[in-house]
Amino acid sequence: MNVALTLDCRYFRTPDGSVWSHGLHAYPFLTHHLAVFDGVKVVARVRDVSRAEPSWRLASGPRVRFLPLPDYLGPWQYLAKSVSVRRAIRRAVDPQDAVIMRVGSHIAGILEPLLVRRGQPYGLQVVNDPFDEFAPKAVDYFLRPLFRRHLTRQLRRQCEHAVATAYVTGRALQSRYPCSGFSTTFSDVEITPQALLGTHRPFSRDNHPQREIRLITVASLSQMYKAPDVLICAVAEAARSGLNLSLRIAGDGRHRVFLGRLAQDLGLADRVHFLGQLPAGERVREALDTSDLFVLPSRSEGMPRALIEAMARSLPCIATNVGGVPELLAPEDLVKPGDAAELAHKLAEVLRDPARMEAMGARNLRKAADFHEEIQAARRKAFLGEVRRMTDLYLQAAAGGPSTKQVDALCN
Repeated sequence: MNVALTLDCRYFRTPDGSVWSHGLHAYPFLTHHLAVFDGVKVVARVRDVSRAEPSWRLASGPRVRFLPLPDYLGPWQYLAKSVSVRRAIRRAVDPQDAVIMRVGSHIAGILEPLLVRRGQPYGLQVVNDPFDEFAPKAVDYFLRPLFRRHLTRQLRRQCEHAVATAYVTGRALQSRYPCSGFSTTFSDVEITPQALLGTHRPFSRDNHPQREIRLITVASLSQMYKAPDVLICAVAEAARSGLNLSLRIAGDGRHRVFLGRLAQDLGLADRVHFLGQLPAGERVREALDTSDLFVLPSRSEGMPRALIEAMARSLPCIATNVGGVPELLAPEDLVKPGDAAELAHKLAEVLRDPARMEAMGARNLRKAADFHEEIQAARRKAFLGEVRRMTDLYLQAAAGGPSTKQVDALCN
């Protein structure tokens, strides 16, 4: 049995037919599903390009097939291609397939009504919360309130109908979007032995009391979900209070120019450094290991991969109390989203106390061990197994009634 996997991320196809990813969802991620299924059919947007960038990772490979959707970006481009996008989604998923949808997702919003009409079961991986994702200042669409209301209701309905649901949080998403079937929790973050520091890091500035303190954040700059603007403002306020600190931002996107101007306007041109998009793995770990404090002032989160990776390097971390973040950090390490003044105060409070920073790093390292790849793999396999079991039952029941082709014709 194959599994059709819907993903809202964008892939890139080179002239030789290879498909590439600039993020997490490359071939190793896709092959996780082969522990239970015979093949993976990836339903996602694919853009044709002349060549792959050096930082991209190969996504295509044996037993993984891409069923590309027309490429679009944002609601207006989607509207222009909506007919062809919907047609491609309907054709991509066969009634014989198991189906897993990562949500919240625009593709899942199109596919789910079709599956419900067929009576075809599906599993969900709930990785973000549209209620927070479309909160004020998180995105700049003028239809943001409408999207927030519609997508929140849609995700609740999808969870109600799913036969199996996997959440990236332990409590937060489950409480807002309960499911009626099998449920579990696991994260896309898999901490390998190489990613987990062997012992916690000491923090002392006794020998170099005037040394510059290095802050780091890892964030896409395509939207303002991670609130890099709030972080830059907080750094400016902390610097005015006398702290000698700098900020490195790993990530890229369309807001990069605006953020650079903001840093310059606040007098931080020599304190804020943009690292660009770093390849996952060793390059990210190197940036974390040469930093003193990780900061993630997100307006919206599921279970943040970047935060867990920083914790695995025994970095002290400050973040906002959104999504699954309170499940990771102690209450005293959290701040409200969107409040630069509170964040600046927390930075000063933590950075002036090396003993506290060392205790934070040790605590974070212990917590990150919960995301060891073996623990995550066992939970994922249980989820995939339940999706396959329920799909088998559906196909057995369908064999006694109308053929799947007849059912599909009626639904379309």
